[in-house]
Amino acid sequence: MATEHFDVVIVGAGLSGIGAGWHLQDKAPDRSYVILEGRDSIGGTWDLFRYPGIRSDSDMYTLGYSFRPWTEAKAIADGPSILKYVKDTARDAGIDQHIRYGCMVKCASWSTLDAAWTVEVEKAGETLTFTCNFLFLCGGYYSYVEGYTPDWTGMDQFKGAIVHPQKWPEDLDYSGKKVVVIGSGATAVTLVPEMARTAAHVTMLQRSPTYVVSRPAEDSIANWLRSKLPAMVAYGITRWKNVLLNMVFYNLARKNPAKTKERLIDMVKAEMGPDYDVATHFTPSYNPWDQRLCLVPDADLFDALKTGKASVVTDHIDTFTAKGLKLKSGATLDADVIVTATGLNLQVFNGLELVVDGEVIEPAKTMSYKGMMYSDVPNMASSFGYTNASWTLKCDLTCEYVTRLLNHMSRTGLRQCTPRRTDPSVQEEPWLDFSSGYVQRTIGRFPRQGSKTPWKLHQNYARDLMALKFGSVTDDAMEFSNPVSKTKVRSAA
Repeated sequence: MATEHFDVVIVGAGLSGIGAGWHLQDKAPDRSYVILEGRDSIGGTWDLFRYPGIRSDSDMYTLGYSFRPWTEAKAIADGPSILKYVKDTARDAGIDQHIRYGCMVKCASWSTLDAAWTVEVEKAGETLTFTCNFLFLCGGYYSYVEGYTPDWTGMDQFKGAIVHPQKWPEDLDYSGKKVVVIGSGATAVTLVPEMARTAAHVTMLQRSPTYVVSRPAEDSIANWLRSKLPAMVAYGITRWKNVLLNMVFYNLARKNPAKTKERLIDMVKAEMGPDYDVATHFTPSYNPWDQRLCLVPDADLFDALKTGKASVVTDHIDTFTAKGLKLKSGATLDADVIVTATGLNLQVFNGLELVVDGEVIEPAKTMSYKGMMYSDVPNMASSFGYTNASWTLKCDLTCEYVTRLLNHMSRTGLRQCTPRRTDPSVQEEPWLDFSSGYVQRTIGRFPRQGSKTPWKLHQNYARDLMALKFGSVTDDAMEFSNPVSKTKVRSAA
C-alpha cells in the first residue's frame, strides 16, 4: 500500500485530537492533516469508559472547548453528554472526515534530511505508512489496553466478579448485591453513589482518605447568563469566572494548606453530621492539591452514606477470600462484586517508539519545552492538560501554539523546529509534582521539566495564556533550521 503524506499527523480522536483538528482548520487552513485513531470510534476517554455514573470531574465550561459553548444545564456532565459534545464538534466542523479508525500508531521516525516523520501504523494485521512534517500526539496520558490492578493475594479464590472500571462488562448485574469498590479517587466516588441506587449495599474500601468536595451539578449563574445573552458570550463569561475562581482557590490552598485543609474537612463535617468519623474516612494525611481533589455533584456520595446504602471502610487488604475480602485489621467484607477502582497505567508519548535520525528517544532523558515539546525531538508536540484545572484549558492553548509555530515556519521558509537545552543553569525537576499513586508508579519514565521558563510547567492558565497565545514562538531554546532534502543532495551529486 502506498505511503500517504500529510502536513500534520494527529494521533488520537478524543477530546484533544478533535480540538487539534479544529484549530488547524481555523488557524492553519492550508495544512493537510489526518487523525489516526487506534480504536473504532471517536471520543477517547468518553467512549472507552462505560462504568455506571461516569461523568466529568471538572465543570464543562472549562472542560469544553474555547470555541464551542457548552449549552446543557448541567455543568458537571455525564459521560454520554460529553461524548455527544465531542462527536457534534467533529461532525459540524467536518473533522470526522479526517479520521482513520483502527489505526494504531506504533512507531514514528524523524529524518532531518527529509524534515519529515515516517509513521508506522498497524491496522487489521497490516502495517501502513504515513509521512508528515509535524507530529501531534493527542492520545492522552494512559494506556487504553488495561487499567492498573494490584496483584492481591487470593484473587483467584473469590467466587464473585472482579471488575476494573476501564473494562466494564455490559452484562454486569449488581442489583440487590453486595458491592465493594476498592479506591478513593474520582472513579470510586462516582461509582459508589450510582451503584448504591440498585445494589443491596456498596462499600468504598480505601487505604487512605481523599479530599472530597461537593459542588452543585448545575451552575445557576451560567444558566441565568445563557437565558439573557448569546450562547458564546454567556459561555465565555462563565468560563473565565470558573477559571479565576479555580486559580484563586488553588493559590490559596498552596499558600495556606493548613487553613484550606481545615475548611475542606469542615465542609465534609457539615454534610455528614457530628457523629460521623470524618477524621478516619475523610481527612487525608497530605495537603490539598498534592493530589487532585475529588468532586461530587450535589453531595451524592454523602447522601448515599447518610441513607445507609453505602459506607466507607479505611483499611488495607490482607487477602481475597471466596466470599470477599479479609482486611489487615482482621475485619472481613462480604461481596458479590468487587470493583478495582485502583487507577490507570500511564504511558509516555502515547505508547509510541520515537526515533530521531536513527537514535531511539528515551523519554526520561528529554526535557519538556513549554509543556508540549521535548528537547532534541524536532517537529513534534503533545497535548497534555492541567493537573489543577480542566484538561482542555491547556490543550486549547497547546493547539493554538502549534498552529502559530507552523505558520511562523511557513512564513520564514523554515522546515524544522527543535527545542535545545542550551542553558546550563536549568535544573531538572520531575515532570509532575503529584503524590498520587498512578503518577508515582511511572513518573521515572516520563520526561523532566526544567527549573525555569521555557522548560517550567507552571500549571497556571493565565500565565500560559500570555505565553502560548500572545508570546513569541522564537526564543533561545528553540532552534529553527532548514535541512537540505535528500533529493537536492542527490541532484547535486
